[in-house]
Amino acid sequence: MIFLKIIRESFRMASHQLLSNKLRTFLSLLGISIGIFCIIAVLSAVDSLEKNILNGFSEFGSDVIYVDKQPWTEDPGANFWKYLKRPVPHLKDYESIKKYSKLTDKVAYCYFAPGGTIKYENNSLEGAFVMGSTPEYPDIQGIEIADGRIFSKYEYESATDVVVIGNNIKVELFGEINPIGRDIRMLGRKFKVIGVIKEEGDNPFNFMQFDEVLWMGLNSMKKYYKVGRPFGNSDGGQLLAVKVREPYTLAELKDELTGIIRSSRRLRPQEDENFALNEVSMLADVIAPVMSSMNVAGFIIGIFSLIVGMISVANIMFVSVKERTNIIGVKKALGARQFFVLMEFLVEAIFLCLLGGAIGLIFVFGLMKGVSMALPFDMWLSNGNLLIGVIVSIIVGVISGVIPAWVASKLDPVVAMRG
Repeated sequence: MIFLKIIRESFRMASHQLLSNKLRTFLSLLGISIGIFCIIAVLSAVDSLEKNILNGFSEFGSDVIYVDKQPWTEDPGANFWKYLKRPVPHLKDYESIKKYSKLTDKVAYCYFAPGGTIKYENNSLEGAFVMGSTPEYPDIQGIEIADGRIFSKYEYESATDVVVIGNNIKVELFGEINPIGRDIRMLGRKFKVIGVIKEEGDNPFNFMQFDEVLWMGLNSMKKYYKVGRPFGNSDGGQLLAVKVREPYTLAELKDELTGIIRSSRRLRPQEDENFALNEVSMLADVIAPVMSSMNVAGFIIGIFSLIVGMISVANIMFVSVKERTNIIGVKKALGARQFFVLMEFLVEAIFLCLLGGAIGLIFVFGLMKGVSMALPFDMWLSNGNLLIGVIVSIIVGVISGVIPAWVASKLDPVVAMRG
């Protein structure tokens, strides 16, 4: 009950300080608000950015190994000539893995190339890209079809000229017309549209832009592009993805793939691998130091504002002690202990800093909402960052109020009553 009375009295006195000295209080709390705003705004922005990037990476699958020329964790320019000499993942690798791997659930080969001009009647579109894949690719990538279907096994094996298109291609070429069953022209040939991929939207962190894709079977693509060649003479890029079969781990799959690909490429025991096995977690490890550096920068910027705010709040508390010296003397003369006087002023300082922190957090919330409305990706103030803002405000209140509270608690009752 005594502690509750102390807290209630502290809130009452803090409210009195706020109302009786509005300008002084505003200027003092401004530093706290700006400091909390800087720290939590940066933390929230970095967390939101990291979450959006990781969601983009999730398209690649957390249970998938990607065979590539070089590790994703290395700077491409650091060993440029070393990796330039390596063969790209090719169809022979895909066929060997599919034939010999025991730990694989799915393996897919995919080839990407510029699409040139795509036409439907009088409408045309530039900038789309063509993707040719083996039948397993949709299961690995998690591609969703909004309308129609993907190519059948017969269409794949017979290299039938059928395509699945992204939503943007549908909108640009067909408008409100249903594209299923209609013919488009590309590379001087007709292709029948059999499906439309579910719209992904304009999120810049969707690293596989399926809204802009024209997707066909790999066998069909071989008729028009130089697909699956290990060295040079290629007019596009390739992707070789291997999904692990439960209950095996990615580490076990990597060991198996290393042996299969070395055998497929006829590497001698003393030769180093001329390929790399990558997974999505490696991309997360790459961005983690960058995000940490941004968080540190936000803390440094915010700390300077908080120091100014702490000095301002400490000034308010010293003035409050001076104005209430007689009251402190009376309380101590009536038996109030030093601890209770100290707690009264300390709680008051914490209350003032919490108010300043709350104002800063409100501005952060508004900023995150505004950015989310203006940009094509979500930003938010998480519960964790909200808690950090409250804790930092309390710590600042304790630091800025402890000396004035200590001074108040040490006042001699007789001297204090005299003023």
